[in-house]
Amino acid sequence: MELAIQEYAKRLKLSWIRQHYHDVQAASNEEYLLRLLELEVQQREERRVNLLLSQAALPKIPSIPFKWDEIEYNQGLTKDYLLQSQFIKNQENLIFYGGVGTGKTFLSTLIGLNAIQKYGNQVRFYTVAGLVNRLLDANEKGTLSRFFKQLEKLDLLILDELGYIPLHKQGAELLFQVISMCYERKSLIITTNLRFGEWNHVFGDPILTEAVIDRLIHHSHLVVFKGPSNRMKESLLQS
Repeated sequence: MELAIQEYAKRLKLSWIRQHYHDVQAASNEEYLLRLLELEVQQREERRVNLLLSQAALPKIPSIPFKWDEIEYNQGLTKDYLLQSQFIKNQENLIFYGGVGTGKTFLSTLIGLNAIQKYGNQVRFYTVAGLVNRLLDANEKGTLSRFFKQLEKLDLLILDELGYIPLHKQGAELLFQVISMCYERKSLIITTNLRFGEWNHVFGDPILTEAVIDRLIHHSHLVVFKGPSNRMKESLLQS
């Protein structure tokens, strides 16, 4: 009988039940069945979240709490709106602007973690330079359409460090394609140390820059990081 149970569980893809059905204790058949199904669903959800976390490639974040009093945002935005993925449901963008080390990557990662763990969203983190290199490589290998299909499955795309490195013409055009693909369909978080008026230094073409900004700000919230550099403070404390 045990072999038959394991075989049926295998055919039904009930992997947790197959291995642990004999560990469950219950007072009735109904309670036993309910407990088995609950645990199977729980295990599947845990595996799904772990897979989403692996695919997201989020950076590690500090173990300290994020300092919400060091950011400014418009009246329609709240802490809960960000952490409960409401902006993702509404297909809105977030633009994080501030100096180096002020917590932009920290908060974008925190939001990404919440989106995955609490709401099951598909998230992917890239530095802008990393994504552009990935796009150029896919274009050279003829796999660009396949890569775009992977990006189309996302609910949230996080693009970190816009403005640190100027982009070459082809790279800027490919990045624009990604932003256009996400327009009114996906949510973006973009972290930058540049004001919008300085974005032409990155894209190198005023028309392309205007088109990028136009698509981003149409459904977006600007979050300004006004605190001092956290990395600088840590360095001073350790010296």
